[in-house]
Amino acid sequence: MTGTRRHLVWDWNGTLLDDLDLVVRATNVAFASAGGPAVSAREHRVRFRRPIADYYAEMLGRAVDAEAFGALDRIFHDAYRAGLTSCALAADATAAIAAWPGSQSLLSMWFHDELVPTVHTYGLTPHFERVDGLRAAVGGGPKAEWLEKHLAELGLAGHEVVLIGDSLDDADAAVSVGGAAVLYTGGLSDPAVLRASGHPTADTLTEAVTRARSLP
Repeated sequence: MTGTRRHLVWDWNGTLLDDLDLVVRATNVAFASAGGPAVSAREHRVRFRRPIADYYAEMLGRAVDAEAFGALDRIFHDAYRAGLTSCALAADATAAIAAWPGSQSLLSMWFHDELVPTVHTYGLTPHFERVDGLRAAVGGGPKAEWLEKHLAELGLAGHEVVLIGDSLDDADAAVSVGGAAVLYTGGLSDPAVLRASGHPTADTLTEAVTRARSLP
């Protein structure tokens, strides 16, 4: 291990789990329920951001308050759950996990009670010291506060940690705790946006681990 980061935090949706197509389909179900337009995978990758309510407001052309977002979020997740069995792990997910020499954990903004059994279904639980999801009824917010709690439970300081994820929100969360991030371009965000962020990027998860291992 050439770098100083001894612990790797993985993102789940769009990173270890290849669920872009399902996310887009579920998003379109939510938009259709509100009379909104259909979004393509490419457009979703370019425009998606957190807070998700802001993204929804842009696409629907009107303000989305907490009540409206809660309704859209429920519709999205119902559609997402219905298609989840169609999703596979990213092609090199298991190889990438095996390539990291230190400790590992997983932090997702998907609901904790659904995340934990799903990760177990894919056979990944033994690789992680901790698996944390969102412990709230409605999501959509940034990851930073949840990463802080995740690391506190692990007894880790931010400078010991690198996060691999597929969004600028993942990078912002890592920076907020004094950690580092490597951004995966094969997930839910536009690769050009990730590359322009100044953070290290990788087109495969194994490449992301290689870059993470060399970070100071």
